[in-house]
Amino acid sequence: MNRQKIISAIVVLLLIGATAGVLARAKTNQKLGAPGIKSRPLAGGNNLELLLPETVPGYTSEIMTNAEDIMKILPADSSYRVRYYKAPDGFAAQLNVVLMGSDRTSIHKPQICLTGQGWAIDNNLTRVESLHLERPVAYDLPVRKLISTKQFTGADGQPQTARGIYVYWFVDGDKMTANPLQWMLWWMPRDLLLHGLLERWAYVSYFSACRPGQEEATYARMKKLIAETVPEFQLVPRPGK
Repeated sequence: MNRQKIISAIVVLLLIGATAGVLARAKTNQKLGAPGIKSRPLAGGNNLELLLPETVPGYTSEIMTNAEDIMKILPADSSYRVRYYKAPDGFAAQLNVVLMGSDRTSIHKPQICLTGQGWAIDNNLTRVESLHLERPVAYDLPVRKLISTKQFTGADGQPQTARGIYVYWFVDGDKMTANPLQWMLWWMPRDLLLHGLLERWAYVSYFSACRPGQEEATYARMKKLIAETVPEFQLVPRPGK
């Protein structure tokens, strides 16, 4: 590791430590911010039902059962929802939303989930991009795109290769970003320190698998699905602001 990398690592560790200190001091008087995702309270707890769109032109959809192993690792006041969309021609994509409560650890690195499911991420193909949406106002949505590969055994017993396209970003009650450090190390400590407000961040992701060579076509379909669905459940940006 060269000198520049060592210095960068030290700076990041110091920032994380400072952030943790600010969060600890502000926690006693904090207020919980409004989410940037459509939701409604669930009876008997602090969790919310996340309202992901059921009806999308050209797709059928279904709510996927919240896996017990996922719910066990999330803090108790986290909210979580997965909806699966499928087109008649076989294209399909999964929409996942994790909404934090009072505990930021609800949201973790996407690399943990992907690699845990056997996907190998191609870091050379990781990109931050802007997707243009027209609703509720014209704006550019910042996203991070990951490309991954998975080896598996097909129904015929032969080895197969799949490619996975994973697109994600973060949103709170009035901001959105594709950079986790921006909200973890800057926006969240700032809002806690200045306003005693713990913004309720959500981690939004879309995933679709395809055959090698179909990555661009699959991503194009994903962008259209994102443009159709995001205005139906994401409250940011808000018209007039």
